[in-house]
Amino acid sequence: MKVAKMGSILLTCALSVSMVSACSSNNGNNNGTGSATNNETSAPASKEEVAGLNTAGFPIVNDKITVKGFAAKLFANADWNNLKLWQEYEKMTNVHMVWDTTQKDSLKEKRNILLAGGEYPELFYASAFSRSDLFKYGKQGVFVPLNDLIDNYAPHFKALMDKYPIIGKGITMPDGNIYGLPTIYDPEFKSVFYNTPWVKKEWLDKLGIAEPQNLDDFYNMLKAFKEKDPNGNSKQDEIAWGGVGTTGLLGYLKGSFGLNNHGNSNAYVDTDPSTGKLRFVATDPNYKELLQYVNKLYKDGLLEKDIVSVQGEEIDAKGTGGLLAIIDNVDPVAIYNQQGYVGLPVLKGPHGDQTYTYIGSPLGNIGMFVLTDKAKNQEAMMRWMDYFYSEEGIKLFFMGWKDQTYKEHADGTVDYTDEIKSNPNGLSLDQAVSQYLVWPGGYYPGFVKQQFFKGAEGLPTSVENAKKSEALTLKPDQIWPAFNFTSEEQTELTTLATDIQTYVDEMRDKFIVGNASFDEWDNYVATLNKMGLDRYIAIYQAALDRFTSQ
Repeated sequence: MKVAKMGSILLTCALSVSMVSACSSNNGNNNGTGSATNNETSAPASKEEVAGLNTAGFPIVNDKITVKGFAAKLFANADWNNLKLWQEYEKMTNVHMVWDTTQKDSLKEKRNILLAGGEYPELFYASAFSRSDLFKYGKQGVFVPLNDLIDNYAPHFKALMDKYPIIGKGITMPDGNIYGLPTIYDPEFKSVFYNTPWVKKEWLDKLGIAEPQNLDDFYNMLKAFKEKDPNGNSKQDEIAWGGVGTTGLLGYLKGSFGLNNHGNSNAYVDTDPSTGKLRFVATDPNYKELLQYVNKLYKDGLLEKDIVSVQGEEIDAKGTGGLLAIIDNVDPVAIYNQQGYVGLPVLKGPHGDQTYTYIGSPLGNIGMFVLTDKAKNQEAMMRWMDYFYSEEGIKLFFMGWKDQTYKEHADGTVDYTDEIKSNPNGLSLDQAVSQYLVWPGGYYPGFVKQQFFKGAEGLPTSVENAKKSEALTLKPDQIWPAFNFTSEEQTELTTLATDIQTYVDEMRDKFIVGNASFDEWDNYVATLNKMGLDRYIAIYQAALDRFTSQ
């Protein structure tokens, strides 16, 4: 799950039974039973600013409260009202949750029905609200501003905001309010943010090819893979670059052409280095050069021949069969059981650019925990959620209970038990975990840390890949999160973006596979201008101005 590739989520790694999600040590003192010996309760509890509320420690409230929540889940048969995580957390907190859940596939429809009919719950959890919906319902008063609640009742989340200012900037709406809490990927977890594509080192060695350092090297390497039979079967069945769609290839190469110099969260805009002004990437002359280069790769048969239309299942079959020289995904050992791939270097481009820019911000979805105006115990529920941004809470949320769902090694590292990893009833890892916990499916508010993550991005090979490219990768302070827009901006932008971005993507693939000539470039740019590109850029500029002024 590269954060740059927003369509990919942590469950990619569930294909490897060694996966363990992000978590943290609780010093072995609390197994989710409400014991008063855990660190969360080590300090004396402050008493009752709000009736029955303890402002530190457990229980959160002295007298049990019942709260209605709505959430998305992965498996239809998972009963959150009888799930161990929530049962044990209730013992700790005195908060009894009554859950109404739906599968992820029907989330948006069910969520919208609840809001439209006014029969919505006190809180939405793992419900993945868009930024525009957060602002829309926040302005209507349906969603509660969380600013003061965070300041007063969320010390763990507030500490993360203080440590990583991009979090606060990314979740603050244009009116200055925060309406949702996010999924956060630890900025120190480098290999979850970026890994260059993987190349089969055995084939490099067999053909006597050094790892490429520039675009010419890259072309020559792909050509050798295609023509020189590196798998030794006397067939030209090797695929030099295999992937679904062209986004990954362009993402890898954009930094070599000086593009996306603030990362991938706002993929169509960046800063023009010659003027310092906001730039629409897909009309820049360097973008044209990039497409021309990739078109040459395609014409010479160095890319998957059906790259713009191939289905994932076809690429997976070729990957599992060992036919892909380069794979743009997580380490192939995790998804295809293919050993011996190493990360490609960051390539120097035609104008001396050599930066890896295919990287997103630490923020995942920012609408994963929302309180509504029906929430009667807002302070208590902010404390309830904040625990899962703490070290102990992260470990409980992702790992569960020592000796039941995870084991702890002498060096302090943890792993799931054999009952989870190799379930005797034939359950997959996700299915086994979902008997106890709710993270499978990738929808949750929380914090993902490398220290305890055992999926593909946490493998030593992935860590090494990230280190290899780190010096040439955008630095955290250069990366923009996805911008937030006012309701008026969003309404206008939605129409503009649908037309503009759809046209850009269609023409991108036509230029690459030769269905459109580069003689049409000026007409392509003119068409975008007629679609309202100036206004599109102006709206992004307003959002950027707000972001930089925070």
